[in-house]
Amino acid sequence: MIKKSLKFLLGCTLLTTTVNLKVRANVVPNSLFTNNMVIQQGVKVPIWGKASEGEKITVSFAGQTVSTVAKQGKWQVNLQPIKANSIPQKMSIQGDNLVEISNVLVGEVWICSGQSNMEMALGKSWPLPVTNAQEEIAKANYPSIRQYSIQRRASDTLVWDANASWMICDTANAKNFTAVGYFFGRDLYNHFHVPIGLIFSAWGGTPAERWTPRDVLAADTGLKKIVDAYNQAAKEYPIERAKYKEEEKAKLVQWVADTLAASLAHKTIPKKPTPPANPLGGAGGIYNSMIHPLIPYAIKGVIWYQGEADRDKSNQYKRLFPAMINAWRTNFGQGQFPFLFAMIAPWMNQSPLIREAQLFTLSKVPNTAMASTIDCGDSANIHPPHKQPVGERLAIAARALAYNEKIEYVGPMYSSDKIVGNKIEITYTHVGKGLESKSGDLIGFAIAGVDKKFVPATAVIKGNKVDVSNPNISNPKYVRFGWANFPKINLYNKDGLPAVPFRTDID
Repeated sequence: MIKKSLKFLLGCTLLTTTVNLKVRANVVPNSLFTNNMVIQQGVKVPIWGKASEGEKITVSFAGQTVSTVAKQGKWQVNLQPIKANSIPQKMSIQGDNLVEISNVLVGEVWICSGQSNMEMALGKSWPLPVTNAQEEIAKANYPSIRQYSIQRRASDTLVWDANASWMICDTANAKNFTAVGYFFGRDLYNHFHVPIGLIFSAWGGTPAERWTPRDVLAADTGLKKIVDAYNQAAKEYPIERAKYKEEEKAKLVQWVADTLAASLAHKTIPKKPTPPANPLGGAGGIYNSMIHPLIPYAIKGVIWYQGEADRDKSNQYKRLFPAMINAWRTNFGQGQFPFLFAMIAPWMNQSPLIREAQLFTLSKVPNTAMASTIDCGDSANIHPPHKQPVGERLAIAARALAYNEKIEYVGPMYSSDKIVGNKIEITYTHVGKGLESKSGDLIGFAIAGVDKKFVPATAVIKGNKVDVSNPNISNPKYVRFGWANFPKINLYNKDGLPAVPFRTDID
């Protein structure tokens, strides 16, 4: 009897221990907090993760020790501002287990986001390699520059962790760095000599609506239609997919026959049937999985290169892009951090209207800057390979907006115009050290009367202004500059930055 009682008690003890082991979970920091990470200097630094309910968590770093207790399986502590430091340090996170994070630097952290022109890696060879890519990679030995690379993912619900990791910039890893982000970070590092952290979150071909929180879209009367369309597509998708599956075999048989007939007749080959596209990730789905997991990581700001996918929706973009920026700022809770974006580079099939929509955002959203790429395009390629000037100009903008340097950070921008006889006098801001033509007479200007029939114009620099005229237009009314899918211009300021295209005939 005594033996049976002892066996029963031993069994209960083992069962309880097993249950407790299953309930308890090791402390796990978000993957942003892993080896080689860069912490933003000079601001409060949130550190967070998961752990067992009620588990005490203690974070130690740079002489600070902060503790908290996990609630609902999650925890967060805040470190007080830390000075930049290029000497690798160790962070420890102590719960029921100990997590040690090594080779941690403190410096400047920037999110690098957008679509394909931001996603294009330094070592990517398609569709064209980055200009001088191999030479750049061979020189890319910057152990104080690190990148946290997020994989493409879309979700209809908020994602807690991107499950990525930090990599050090060296000649082996540099090929995987965003090219624009690398040139941006390299220039900041060479100027400030502090560690640079790049959070790389980009996805080619994605419109801005997918990077904007769904609740923000739904709450805006001008953008709610995006969510409505997504909801309808999500509802119809299973039906359309099932129907396609039933008809797929017959469709493919017919396609083979039609292809053969077209080939014999020397006609265009018909498009192969494909399943309906899964709408997953539309209307905020990329924000959920590629931006939300970063919140509230301490950052200095954002660089952004996107808009090509919105080129046919420029009026909507005027509302959407500011809404996206404001939503990011609100959700990160770090004030109106600098948001710097690249002008959409010229391309033969891309209307200048999308660049105008970007200018609208620039005028309406504070603490933003736009790096002009008007001289960096490729008429035959929506992915121009010349990424160096884009990163360099974004770095110049960062120095002005984020670091308060008194430098000129953008090319000449239209301010106002005045009709003087048969000429139109253009006044510019951001003239810097003065206006200049890079080669010969100024080009890229057009002029029109009230009929809006534009003709090429003669343009002459007069101090910090430009006089525009055409002998056949005696009563000029409107001016355009660089207003084409792929314009040619040569007006710069003496700081080396190209003038920004504009038009005055806006209805």
